[in-house]
Amino acid sequence: MHLHILGIGGTFMGGLAQLAQATGHRVTGCDTAVYPPMSDQLRLAGIDPIEGYGAEQLALKPDCFVVGNVVSRGNPLMEAILDGGAAFVSGPQWLHENVLGGRNVLAVAGTHGKTTTASMLAWILEQAGASPGFLIGGVPLDFAVSARLGAGRPFVIEADEYDTAFFDKRSKFVHYFPHIAVLNNLEFDHADIFADLQAIETQFHHLIRCVCSSGRLIVNGADAALARVLQQGCWSPVDRFNQPDGWHAGGIEESGVHEFDVLAGSTVYGRLRLALAGEHNRCNALAAIAAAAAAGVDPVRAIEALGTFSGVRRRLEVAGQAYGVTVYDDFAHHPSAITATLQGLRRRLASPGVESRLLAVFEPRSNTMRLGSMRQPLVDSLRLADRVFCYAPREGRRAVAWDAAEALREVDGASVVQDLDLLAAQVAEAARPGDHVVVMSNGGFGGMPHRILDRLARRAGGAG
Repeated sequence: MHLHILGIGGTFMGGLAQLAQATGHRVTGCDTAVYPPMSDQLRLAGIDPIEGYGAEQLALKPDCFVVGNVVSRGNPLMEAILDGGAAFVSGPQWLHENVLGGRNVLAVAGTHGKTTTASMLAWILEQAGASPGFLIGGVPLDFAVSARLGAGRPFVIEADEYDTAFFDKRSKFVHYFPHIAVLNNLEFDHADIFADLQAIETQFHHLIRCVCSSGRLIVNGADAALARVLQQGCWSPVDRFNQPDGWHAGGIEESGVHEFDVLAGSTVYGRLRLALAGEHNRCNALAAIAAAAAAGVDPVRAIEALGTFSGVRRRLEVAGQAYGVTVYDDFAHHPSAITATLQGLRRRLASPGVESRLLAVFEPRSNTMRLGSMRQPLVDSLRLADRVFCYAPREGRRAVAWDAAEALREVDGASVVQDLDLLAAQVAEAARPGDHVVVMSNGGFGGMPHRILDRLARRAGGAG
């Protein structure tokens, strides 16, 4: 069957493309501005996306168009599909009907940590010999791909609460009907489609309704919003983490290394030395271990597996070093995630007698950030850095609807610019040997980490 995927450059739809191709379908697709890591993934799969959504693509005559949630009414190709009466389906619905049936689905949901936790869980299952399939919104370094069918029955999926398609406004995760569902945390996000936190809680309860009574929920016991969701009704057993009588951490060490004991109640299963910093990653690891245990993996074996876990691309990934400066690429785009990233790195860099400055480079790219609904929390989160640089264009597709320069006046030394080259130049000029620069965006950000590294390399070579 020939599938033509609209929005193929997105992490979900690009992963779906890889799965569809692996099941024997012919896959084509289209999008605008496809950037790494998905552009690299599609190229390795031999899929060359068509640029744009021209109506002439109707002439490809696929058996079915698979429509991503980036597509809205008024899209030229979508209008041609509707006018022509061509067959189309949403990405999550196609996945449910063609991949997830007969699999033991393990879904990882939450405002933060979905990609990392899903990657950890897939790695534990892989090391346990289960050969899981997965579809993850990032590229786990230990697998080097964001999606695969796998030879075993388990299938790990990152379960997103964003809407399914313009014709299906339910959250994507209601299509997955998991046997095990991880609920990591719940905060307000996606201000473009949700009016308030209660609206998102309703969608999370829809997910709970989709878990069978013989399945299991793995829930962050310290999250008040998730507690409210469970109070609406629950039909599956619940295991909790991040609370003393559930799965929790003890003997925590975060200076230079990140290690802790893994406990369930009073039972100590072992000590984990984790390559990823911060309390948020500690919670991610506990959730993954708990979910793996629910799937039948000995926690001792899970701890051993996570001791070799390398991380995920663009999750505080070192992009390079130049002029004695380390530059990181990170996907953080919500104030809580920015706080977690900066706090985690700050603790990791803590060393007696050594002072390392932390420079934050941020793009308010998500709809929630561009609309300004979290303006003050964003400012508060960026205070954790020693210097702040913000890219906030006032025109174009990624225009910021609020005055970032005015808001960030509260942050000493903050710089707000509308030009990518100028931003890279300012960061490289401000950095000094020993500094750590964290570039944060949920998009390509014009290759900002490497723009900065190029400027730093020129400084090191005496070229300015």
